[in-house]
Amino acid sequence: MRLTRPILTATAAAAVLALTGCGSGGDGDDKAAVPATASGSLEHLAAEVGCKPTIQIDADELRQASCRKSDADGKFILATFATDRGQREWINGAKDYGGHYLVGRKWVAVGETTKTVSALRATLGGDVEEGQDHSAHSGSH
Repeated sequence: MRLTRPILTATAAAAVLALTGCGSGGDGDDKAAVPATASGSLEHLAAEVGCKPTIQIDADELRQASCRKSDADGKFILATFATDRGQREWINGAKDYGGHYLVGRKWVAVGETTKTVSALRATLGGDVEEGQDHSAHSGSH
């Protein structure tokens, strides 16, 4: 299955909205030591953080799954990409919808909160990126 740019953006937006809605729900930045950035398949990355992925998209360009860790770190979306460009297009499209992103080489984890992303970063490494904050836009979500 080939995914077009509009489809990649739509799947990115759906992933973020499924997790975050409009609000941001972080409660601080963890400054713990960050390990070297992990790499590997979606299943390998999921195993590293102790979750069994529920595959949502299984295509040549993008594999995406939802995960919930057994501890209290919350749920998150994990996606792997065939190309760096595909990954960046997905992230850029998703950021318009808010969210907290942990970005590695050809993978991204989207967490419900900053705490979730920080906990994942302690195992997977990577760089934290933030989407737009929609909490100031309207009184109801």
